[in-house]
Amino acid sequence: MQSTSSPSIFTTQFWLLGLSSFLFSSSFNMLIPELPGYLSEMGGAEYKGAIIGLFTLTAGLSRPFSGRLTDRIGRVPVMAFGSIVCFVCGFLYPIFTTVMPFLLLRLVHGFSTGFKPTGTSAYVADIVPADRRGEAMGVHGMCMGVGSAFGPAVGSMISEAFSLNALFYTSSLFAFLSIAILLNMKETLVKKERLSWNAFQITRRDIFEPAVFSPALVTFLCYFGYGAVATVTPDFSGYLGLQNRGFYFMFFTIFSILIRLFAGKISDRHGRIPVTIAGCIVLIIAMILTGYANSVPMFFAGAAFFGMSMGILSPVLSAWTVDLSRDDNRGRSIATMFISLEAGIGLGAFLSAELFANQRGNLPLVFFVMAGFALAALIYTVLIYQLKKRRARVI
Repeated sequence: MQSTSSPSIFTTQFWLLGLSSFLFSSSFNMLIPELPGYLSEMGGAEYKGAIIGLFTLTAGLSRPFSGRLTDRIGRVPVMAFGSIVCFVCGFLYPIFTTVMPFLLLRLVHGFSTGFKPTGTSAYVADIVPADRRGEAMGVHGMCMGVGSAFGPAVGSMISEAFSLNALFYTSSLFAFLSIAILLNMKETLVKKERLSWNAFQITRRDIFEPAVFSPALVTFLCYFGYGAVATVTPDFSGYLGLQNRGFYFMFFTIFSILIRLFAGKISDRHGRIPVTIAGCIVLIIAMILTGYANSVPMFFAGAAFFGMSMGILSPVLSAWTVDLSRDDNRGRSIATMFISLEAGIGLGAFLSAELFANQRGNLPLVFFVMAGFALAALIYTVLIYQLKKRRARVI
């Protein structure tokens, strides 16, 4: 009797996409630890929340367009556009050296993550079977995660060893390499349309897909914490005597990568909701630990738990979203989830900057408030889980 085995989901296309995502993630993440100090030197310390907030604002606003274009003209063009924005912005940072032009550039830079991840998630969903979707999202997220760890740590090293301008040009180089890889990717959208003005005519359905309300809401609540981490941990690192402001990002991403290898696969076997509940609990612990941190080891412990929470939630929420979407509106569903993600990050960034107010004593309050948002996500997810169990008993 001949044994049959399922084909590997880790094809050449998959790994090329992973490499492109690694380079893209490194490109914009390597700037994050240095931008708060850069803005302060310009005289814009009070605008630190806008560094992440404006970036995520345009990312969120562009999601309906990227979702619609992903479903109409293809996954690859949408991914390429996102990388091109990163490439161009890296060259413009050394030119925009006053507060308002810098903030305008952050607004434009946000289009990159408004497009690239939407096309990428749809592409991954196209090339893997549904019963291994969580695993695939987890492994691909690992590629993004490696970029998120590599970028900030290396970015700070480049800035210290050379200059901020060298950092900006390196960011552009990474984005260019990401684009070069995408040019060799095979398009997966079968029924493609020509690019026309009709593709940009957004309706209410393009902005929000009701079918994915639950994962979108949980995403929104959980990613407030990410906005806070990106906004205030560079200053927090300085207060604790860490010269390299990228170390917190490096620690949380390493643990995120390690847990991603298992979280998506576990959710394929045991369901998205139970694993999401676990992720919310770990996120609450992470926020409390970081808030209480008065030493470097405790600060890094908070980073480790934060990494584990993101490593659980990111692939599982993505897979849950795709599970609830139809093949013909996959881009729109993913865009809805990412709109929620960007809204959570952006509001978390602005809120944390307001609560922090450049006062070290306010840092615990920032993270305790973020833990409250994660608690709200946990309560909602538990209620959804209990409701599903009751329905299953009735059936």
